[in-house]
Amino acid sequence: MPQIPRRVKYRKFHTGHIRGKAFRGNRVSAGEFGLQSLEIGRITAEQIEAARVAIGHFLQGEGNLIIRIFPHKSVSQKPAETRMGTGKGEPAHWVAAVKPGTILFELGGVPEELAKDALIRAAHKMPVKTKLAVRRIKV
Repeated sequence: MPQIPRRVKYRKFHTGHIRGKAFRGNRVSAGEFGLQSLEIGRITAEQIEAARVAIGHFLQGEGNLIIRIFPHKSVSQKPAETRMGTGKGEPAHWVAAVKPGTILFELGGVPEELAKDALIRAAHKMPVKTKLAVRRIKV
């Protein structure tokens, strides 16, 4: 089932602009391998869930998967064949706003080859270009 927030202060959000690069959440921290976005985009809760299921099926319960993004923002939509005016539409779905550099998923406890194959499967479900990221060791 797709993720949605339990409570929100306001149901409807302004569209807004996603600008710049990610300075937070741009390093692999919990796992050893990660999937990193290369462009700006909005990832829906359904796309996140599809990637989670694809990784889970491929790994068959091995290792640990950490989802680093959450769909906090609602996107509203008016019904089909409705006249203009009469206010804003109802929330249709939830999205996560993603900047270049954001780590989307992390994997740990699995061999490198297996992790890469699993993350490539998840990348096929994403609407943004991605690359594989490896945890950097501080010296």
